[in-house]
Amino acid sequence: MTKTLRVLIVDDEPDIRELLELTLLKMGLAPACAGSVAEARAALDTGGFDLALTDMRLPDGEGLDVVNHIGEAGLDVPIAVITAYGSADNAVRAMKAGAFDYLQKPVSLAQLRSLVKTALKVETPVAKAVAQQRLLGESPAIQEALRLADKLSRSQAAVYIGGESGTGKEQAARLIHELGPRADKPFVAVNCGAIPETLMESEFFGCRKGAFTGADADRDGFFQQAQGGTLFLDEVAELPLAMQVKLLRAIQEKTVRKLGASQEEALDVRIICATHRDLAARVESGQFRQDLYYRLNVLPLKMPPLRELRDDIPLFADRLLQRFGGAAAPQLSADARRALLDYAYPGNFRELENILERAVALAAGPSLSRADLQLTPCADYAPELGSDEPLQDYLDRVEREAIVKALEGTRYNRTQAAKKLGVTFRSLRYRMERLGVK
Repeated sequence: MTKTLRVLIVDDEPDIRELLELTLLKMGLAPACAGSVAEARAALDTGGFDLALTDMRLPDGEGLDVVNHIGEAGLDVPIAVITAYGSADNAVRAMKAGAFDYLQKPVSLAQLRSLVKTALKVETPVAKAVAQQRLLGESPAIQEALRLADKLSRSQAAVYIGGESGTGKEQAARLIHELGPRADKPFVAVNCGAIPETLMESEFFGCRKGAFTGADADRDGFFQQAQGGTLFLDEVAELPLAMQVKLLRAIQEKTVRKLGASQEEALDVRIICATHRDLAARVESGQFRQDLYYRLNVLPLKMPPLRELRDDIPLFADRLLQRFGGAAAPQLSADARRALLDYAYPGNFRELENILERAVALAAGPSLSRADLQLTPCADYAPELGSDEPLQDYLDRVEREAIVKALEGTRYNRTQAAKKLGVTFRSLRYRMERLGVK
C-alpha cells in the first residue's frame, strides 16, 4: 500500500493555511497545520513529515527558527519558506540555514505545486556510480568536494562553485544536478563570456517572432530550455552590469519575459554558477553587483587544484591514457610517472589532459618517457597580484610568443625553429595547431 506523504504548513494566517491545505489535498498529500513556531516544533517532534512549508513571519518568531529546529534536531525533512514580496534577503538567510527552496507572496499555486513535487523527490537514492564517473579520486580534498556536492544536491538554493581554471567546476555542477531531484530534467550549460552583449537578453530569456530584426520565429532562451532542471552559468563574472540586473530579477521573481512578449512565464530552474575569478573582489571593484553576488553565493563549493591531489595523479593519468589511446595506449615509464607527480600543474586537470593527449598523439613506442610529456617549466611563474588571466591562458600565451619568435628568427623555417626551441618538428607542428599559430 502506497504511503500518503505528509506536509506540515506553518502560517498564522487562516486564509493562507486553507489555500495551501486545499492545494496539497488535491495533489493527494496529507497536510497538517501549525500557526506558530512553538506549534511547528511540537508537530515536527512527533515525526512522520515528508515536507514542511513555513511563513517567515510568525507570532512567536520567524520561519528561520523552524528551519534551525529541523537542523538542530537532525530531522530528515526538506523545508521551504514563504517570504513577503521583495524580502529576498530572508529567503537567502533561510537557504543558507538549510531551507530547500522558497516561495514569494502572493503564492503562485503553479510554483507551489512544482516546488512540492521537486521537494518530495529529494529522497531519491544517490547513485554512487554517478559520482565516480564525474569526479575521481581518494584524496581528502576531492572526497570533501564529493561529500559537499552530495549535500548540496538535496537543496534547491543557488550554488556558487569557485576554483582555479581547469579544476572541474562544470563536472561538479553536473554531479550536483545528477544526484538531485532534477536529474531527469535538462542541464543547460552556458558560457557567459562567449555571448555577445547585444544578444544576451534574447539568448537568456528567449524572444517572440518579430521582436527584433532576424527574429523569424518564437525561440526559447536558456531559462526556458532548463525548465524543471538546472541552469549552469559558467564564467558568470563576465556578465555585463546591465545583464546582471535582468538576471537578478529573473532569479528573485522566478519569472522571465521573452523579448516581444506581453506575459511573464513562471520559472522552475535551479541556478548553479562558476568562475575562476575572485567574484568578491569584482564586487569590491564595482564590476559585479553585490545583490546578485549574494543571490548566487548561497551555497559555496570550492574545487581543489590538482596540486592538492597528488596522490590521485597516477589514477587520473591511467584513466586519461585509456581514454586517448584505448587498449593500445602507451604506458608511463617510471621516470614519466615521477615527472607527473613532481609537476606543478598551473592549468590543473585541463593541463594534465592536454599533456597526456599530446603525448599519446606523438608517442613513438609503447612507453612514454619524461621527454615525451614535454612539460612546460613553470616553477618560476608568479602571476601579478590582481591579475585576472588564468594560468593556462598565461602559459599558452608565453608558448605562442616563443614559437612566433623562433619562426620569425628562422624566416619561418619550421625545421630550424623546432631545433631552436629544442623540440621535434612533429611536436612543433602539433603545438602550432593547438595554439593557432599560422
